[in-house]
Amino acid sequence: MSRALFLSPPSFDGFDGGAGSRYQARREVTSYWYPTWLAQPAALVPESRLMDCPPHGIGIAECLQQARSYHHVIIHTSTPSLRNDCRVAEAIKAARPETKIGFIGAHAAVLPAETLKASLAIDWVGRKEFDYTCQEVAEDRPLAEISGLSYRQGDTIVHNRERELIVDMDALPWVVDVYKRNLAIEKYFIGYLLHPYLSLYTGRGCPGQCTFCLWPQTIGGHRYRVRSAQNVADEMAYAKKLFPQVKEFFFDDDTFTANLPRAREVARRLKPLGLTWSCNSRANLNYDTVKQMKECGLRLLLVGYESGNAEILRRIKKGVTLEQMRAFTKVCRELGVAIHGTFVLGLPVETRETIEQTIRFAQELDLFSIQVSLAAPYPGTELYEMARQNGWFARQDKTDIVHEDGLQQSALEYPDLSKEEIFEAVEVFYRRYFLRPKPILRIVKTMLEDKEVCARRLREGYEFFRTMAHRREDLSSATRPAGCS
Repeated sequence: MSRALFLSPPSFDGFDGGAGSRYQARREVTSYWYPTWLAQPAALVPESRLMDCPPHGIGIAECLQQARSYHHVIIHTSTPSLRNDCRVAEAIKAARPETKIGFIGAHAAVLPAETLKASLAIDWVGRKEFDYTCQEVAEDRPLAEISGLSYRQGDTIVHNRERELIVDMDALPWVVDVYKRNLAIEKYFIGYLLHPYLSLYTGRGCPGQCTFCLWPQTIGGHRYRVRSAQNVADEMAYAKKLFPQVKEFFFDDDTFTANLPRAREVARRLKPLGLTWSCNSRANLNYDTVKQMKECGLRLLLVGYESGNAEILRRIKKGVTLEQMRAFTKVCRELGVAIHGTFVLGLPVETRETIEQTIRFAQELDLFSIQVSLAAPYPGTELYEMARQNGWFARQDKTDIVHEDGLQQSALEYPDLSKEEIFEAVEVFYRRYFLRPKPILRIVKTMLEDKEVCARRLREGYEFFRTMAHRREDLSSATRPAGCS
């Protein structure tokens, strides 16, 4: 088996576009998700290496030097990072022409031909679920014999037969050994999680039909395929020994609570381990479920509320009502489970009035913390098709969803709401939410309780206001008449 390098390439400063990020962009504060989608195939390939450049501060020179030692370089790409990733691939190929380079990720999965055409340096792309595809490439099997793969044959692009989705999730090796071998876990930050944290998947796929959600529509599918509760508990026990410094484990399944009996069983098996853990959830859990999970170590739920407008929730097929969200939030508050809520501006069909409703709804919920994102119509999602059919794209290039500095930009606009207004509303939302007495007191309280948290919050505060200033510069540049400087 040839040596294989699994690579998240150097990119924008602070760019969280790795193989685990749902919204590939530079965040308001330093944030890096674990590159789990690369770690999983790396765990299948002996003597491979996972190199996650952005969080580790690895620049292009060091990246190229390391890549020269590998016969195969497998790059995780995304819609906003494709151009940059192609430049890295071309530099790797120029330094060592015999290197075989493959691209994987949601963008490559749904646009395999377009991805191959983006650069002659790309030899193949993996479609759909690519773990075993990568393993077989690293075993030097002929590309023509590998399912789930598209490749270049002269001037022709060949699409091999599809690869079936993995059914036995327990057959996949654990990722924590790869983390231990190749990652400095202290480099990974998420603002609302304890530090250091560690994230991984206990299952793939999501039965939810949200029109904007990336992974289920491109790679994971809508069937929630899970590892057994015992398999998860065994890896957690092992991870606790490998990483005694970890303060919180995060289960990054699209919706960990989609299968409630199984979620409760995982929680029960985690309880004897004494771990602090958090997960993604929908805003529809009842009191008894939250209570049991809390008693088993649950600290925080990451919940997509998305909007405070019922019609927008219906259009995006959220499947949870505003009243359910209110009831769920009340239950979590009563039981002492923190919530990090995510909201999205620019979903169909946003107006000034619906933005105001969403801001007021967030203030009413008064969550521990929030994240405000811009609607990102990724290729392969229903949102992308809706935008294409209705003419909502703000730019001719439908994949242009981040600024040159890596920050999200408004990709959509509507007849009565410009892309500039949507973009500007993000900062308005943040200011009106956080610059209130309750959130300020919550933040101050956490700072007074822990010196490390105090230092971290001060750094995050500085980064947040710096990012808001950068966003205003981006907005000013976008609205400046052509020819003005």
